[in-house]
Amino acid sequence: METQNDEITLKELIEKAKEWYSYLLSQWKIIVLAGVVGAALGLTYSFIKKPIYTASLTYALEDGKSSGGLGSALGLASSLGFDLGGTTGGAFSGANLMELFKSRVMVEQTLLAPVMKGKATISLAELYIQNKKWREKWQEKSQLKSLQFAPNANRSQFNRVQDSIFGIIYNDLSKNNLTVEQKDKKVAIGTITMTGTDEYFAQQFTLALTKTVIDFYIETKSKRAKENMDILVRQTDSVRAELNGAITGVAVANDNTFGLNPALNVKRVPSARRQVDVQANTAILTELVKQTELAKVTLRKETPLIQVIDQPILPLPKERFGKAKGIVFGGILAGFLAVLGLVFKKIFQQINN
Repeated sequence: METQNDEITLKELIEKAKEWYSYLLSQWKIIVLAGVVGAALGLTYSFIKKPIYTASLTYALEDGKSSGGLGSALGLASSLGFDLGGTTGGAFSGANLMELFKSRVMVEQTLLAPVMKGKATISLAELYIQNKKWREKWQEKSQLKSLQFAPNANRSQFNRVQDSIFGIIYNDLSKNNLTVEQKDKKVAIGTITMTGTDEYFAQQFTLALTKTVIDFYIETKSKRAKENMDILVRQTDSVRAELNGAITGVAVANDNTFGLNPALNVKRVPSARRQVDVQANTAILTELVKQTELAKVTLRKETPLIQVIDQPILPLPKERFGKAKGIVFGGILAGFLAVLGLVFKKIFQQINN
């Protein structure tokens, strides 16, 4: 009995499939018409859709030293909210450096970089706003109508509305346009990729972001060593000035005691004191000069090198939504939706009957 029930069920399925096939075949005009309309819409979309430009930049990181200076690197990481734990080596040679490229503070600082638009100099943020045609929409809003983002503006002086606009721009760029990756963890070579419908913006933003991150990274990574060197330089200059003054004092005292009666030794005391100052300052200056030169060597070792290998050059590679792709994709999608609609229509009719 079970075998007979299975055969009956299978026959019913086959009959049902034939019924559906005949139904859809009888509606071929509607399906074909939907496919033609979809193909036309796909072709139209291919004309309307702007091409996507891709700007890529490749950089190589040389940390300057393998394990030294970890404290300054950890300080840089913690200031940006990164937890490095007890890792050794270059703190930003891998994922953390990529996070620095995508951090909000770096992206927003980059948006204030100046670029040329025709004969005018504007910020990248203003160029982004013009590309999005936001200015036209802001004409009816008093808070936004007079909003400006001047090149090299002070980010800390932005008001709440400007902060909100920058937040929207950052979220769009970081989620939809900007990617940073490292192909091989063993090799400190990373790639920054910026995509967008504006070729010039993609190129200039990539270049400006790289410069902003490199300057920030080098300045922060070598900050402690540079501060130590600056202190030593100031101390050296101060002691050298004291030594010069002491040498002048010895000469003046000797002039005052020239031809003095040898029995009057008390008159020679100022000259002897200045001579002691000369000897002491000479010894101090010698040591400071040595320490200053060592500090300069340390600063060079602490300063990392981020070398740009390849950078985006106009014209950028572009990806266009092709006409053939639009016709095929639009036709198939519209045909599928037509079939789906006919199926639901028939099921609805059967339920009502």
